Formats: sequence, structure tokens, C-alpha cells
Amino acid sequence: MKIACLDFEGVLVPEIWVNLAHQTDIDELKVTTRDISDYDELMCYRLDVMKKYGLGYNELNMAANELQPLDGAVEFLNWLREHCQVAIISDTFYELAGPLLKTLGYPMTLCHRLEIGADGKIDDYCLRQKDPKRHSVKAFQNLNYEVIAAGDSYNDISMLEQAEQGIFFKPAEKVVKDYPEYPIANNYTELSEMIMALI
Repeated sequence: MKIACLDFEGVLVPEIWVNLAHQTDIDELKVTTRDISDYDELMCYRLDVMKKYGLGYNELNMAANELQPLDGAVEFLNWLREHCQVAIISDTFYELAGPLLKTLGYPMTLCHRLEIGADGKIDDYCLRQKDPKRHSVKAFQNLNYEVIAAGDSYNDISMLEQAEQGIFFKPAEKVVKDYPEYPIANNYTELSEMIMALI
């Protein structure tokens, strides 16, 4: 039995923090997991930048609410769910992902939580567990699923490594250079064909 484990931002939806950078004209917020591989380091950096410019949850939530899924993402996800089980395994936060998950038909999603203070500032973040993407894949494997994983960035590598089959979806050149062993899908048609060949 197969299950497809997909990253969220960069695979199905645009990058929320990059949209915040565009809205606020703060280039420092354009940094993503394609630039900093350690997620804790990246989040500490992001929260420091937000404190520096006096930004809070409202600004970040507005940036998330303005986004729509990537072109073709809804159709791809609907197609995929007809052929196998699907789980979104992401380093995003439930407090931000809600509206986008609604547009995708509320797929099963495993991600993290933000800690928001009474003043609307983001005090901290709470990771679901250490190395969550690898552990999620392992858990499905313990349930006798074979996992096909697709991601676009450094924080997806542990998921791709653990899965029976790992696929890059439109990754950055830097990521491909560091991990040349994974096949690359440049669009949903190619990703669909790769997955179909596996299932």
C-alpha cells in the first residue's frame, strides 16, 4: 500500500514568508529553507527580523490569507487522492495554513504551532517533534505503507531519504547540486507521471 507525503510551501502553495517580505518590503524575510537548512536556525532568524521591524502575527496571517495554491495544485492533489493516500508533512504552522488547506480540500496535514502573545506578537514556535518529516515517514512505514515523498528544499531531505522513493519538485539549483541523487519533477504533469509509475 502506498502513501504520498508532500511538502506544503513550494510544492502546493507559495512561500508564506516570502509573501510577507513582498508585502513589507523587508528583503531579510525572503530567506527560506532553500537558503538555511537548519529549521530552528531559520525560525530564530525570522522571529528576530519580525521583532526588529515590529511585525506580529496579524501581518504574517494577512500574508498567508492573500495566497492561493500554485496553479494546478488543486487538480494535482485531487488526482493524487484518487490513486493513493496523501499526507501533507510541512514545517509551516497550523495558525497560518488554515485558509490554504481549505482551498485544497483539507488534506491530512502534519505541521507545527506558533505561540502568540496577548499583544499579537509571536513569542515563540513549537515544533511537533525533532526531525518531524523523517519521523512521519517512519510512522507510516511502521503501518506497512510504502512512502513516496516529494519536496523542494533542504528541510525535505530527511523525508526523501527515509521514503522508499523521493522526488524533488521544482527545487533550487543549490539543493539539486547538494543532493543530485533525487529525480526532479519540473511541473505537476511530470510529478504525476513519476508517481503513477511508482504506484
